[in-house]
Amino acid sequence: MRLRKKAQGEAEVFTDALNDILFILLMFFLIVSTLANPNVIKLSQPKSKSDTKAKQNVVVSIDAEKQYYVGQTKVSVDQLKEALQPAIDKEKTEIPTIVINADRTVPIDDVVAVMRIARELGARTVLSVDKN
Repeated sequence: MRLRKKAQGEAEVFTDALNDILFILLMFFLIVSTLANPNVIKLSQPKSKSDTKAKQNVVVSIDAEKQYYVGQTKVSVDQLKEALQPAIDKEKTEIPTIVINADRTVPIDDVVAVMRIARELGARTVLSVDKN
């Protein structure tokens, strides 16, 4: 009785299609990363435990030097109402929302000034914060 060992082949993994998939994923993530919100001014925001999401119709940013931005456009405090009016009129929502993106070192008086202007324009305000 003659016992033969069966010929064992090597296990191979064909990775030809993996290169295409990796290339497609790389392109996808590069495109998605460029679609990130470009209207963000880098600020150190206050912390909060709760988080309320609101549709960002208009973003007003106040940096540590008390410079005001409507979107990416730098405006002075005196020009803030005139800069916000067209952005609010452009929105066709029932109650437009102004998101206030203020640095944590900005005095509350400056934030309240933006809130007053928003109230005069008939918009509601949301203060943007970092989650705790």
